[in-house]
Amino acid sequence: MASDKVKLLGAWQSPYAMRARIALHMKSVEYEYEEEDLLGAKTHLLLKSNPVYKKVPVLIHAHRPVPESLVILQYIDEVWASGPPILPSDPYDRATARFWAAYIDDKWFLHLRASVLSEGEEAKSATEETTEGLVLLEEAFTICSKGQKFFGGERIGYLDIALGSFLGWIRVTEQRNNASLIDESKTPKLSEWAQRFCADVAVKDVMHPTDKLFEFAKLLAAKHNSSGEN
Repeated sequence: MASDKVKLLGAWQSPYAMRARIALHMKSVEYEYEEEDLLGAKTHLLLKSNPVYKKVPVLIHAHRPVPESLVILQYIDEVWASGPPILPSDPYDRATARFWAAYIDDKWFLHLRASVLSEGEEAKSATEETTEGLVLLEEAFTICSKGQKFFGGERIGYLDIALGSFLGWIRVTEQRNNASLIDESKTPKLSEWAQRFCADVAVKDVMHPTDKLFEFAKLLAAKHNSSGEN
């Protein structure tokens, strides 16, 4: 099964698609990548492969679709078990990593998204909330890393990928709102972690280019504000 053909539907701007690409690189899995247009029409293959959410990423393995980035990470870890592990082996550590990954996606990301799309006082408030969440994640890093380089230990793992996929968007937020979200004064451990994460061989070729992402963020914010979305 592990040798069957692999295809990934993604978008270069998507932190969620980046998660899947990092995991595939970690496991040295060859795959076909198909780019989707986040601002354009969705392809038939995407709608067919993910009819519930209609979003990237979708991993297609042996002609069977697996949607949702965190689900994809766990799937890759189980199917290509011979490669470096993504999830911790200890049940409690694994549960802790899943808890913080859920926090990132379900709560913290909402503040980051608002800080990118909003303006004025709303953007300022959302940026402060985003920073407070990163301070909390600094504490989580201290617990999860157990004095090692990454959340996952000596190598990047599940929680590293979950948070690290947003580093490009964090930089965009810093530029747009003239703020510092991850720095040596407020989050010294995350500051060092971010540099190590971006330099990792599984990450560096898929990390978002900040300038290009910044221009996309302006388009996204303009579309959001013109439509009056919340």
